[in-house]
Amino acid sequence: MTLWGKLEAQFGIDAPADQFHDVLSCRPHHISNMSHNIHGCDLHEGEWGKEGAIVCWKYFHDGSAKVAKEVIETIDDVNLLIVFKVIEGDLLEEFKNFKVTVQVTPKGEGSVVRWTLEYEKIHENIPDPYSLLEIIVQNSKDVSAHLVKCQNK
Repeated sequence: MTLWGKLEAQFGIDAPADQFHDVLSCRPHHISNMSHNIHGCDLHEGEWGKEGAIVCWKYFHDGSAKVAKEVIETIDDVNLLIVFKVIEGDLLEEFKNFKVTVQVTPKGEGSVVRWTLEYEKIHENIPDPYSLLEIIVQNSKDVSAHLVKCQNK
C-alpha cells in the first residue's frame, strides 16, 4: 500500500466561476454562513485574497469538530485556481503532507469545480480521505446555492 495519494472530484455548480473563486480566495470567512459543516475561517497572517496568507478553518468532519491551519500558496485569478497547504491541525495527525487545490471553470451559465487532495500518510493503515472530499464537495454545492440565491434576490 502506498503512502502517497491523490483524490479528485469534478462536478458542476450553478454559480458563476468568478463569484465562486472570489468567495474561496478573498472571502472564505463568509463560508460559515453558507455551509453548515464550516464553523469559521480566521485570518492568522497576511491579507484575505493574498498568497502567503495563513488561515485557520474550523469545520465538522467524521462526527467531531476539527481545525486546519493552512497557508495559501497560490491564488491564480486568471485560471481561477487556489492552492492551500495544511501546516497545522487535525489532518496532520494522520498525514505528513496535505495539499488542497481548487479550480473553477466557467461552463454555460454555471461552472465546473475540480478539487484535488494530495497527501502523504503517516503510515499505511491510514484510510484515504474520501469522507473529507465528500464534505468539500457538499460545501461547494452549499456555497454555489447561496451565491445563486443571492443573485436571484
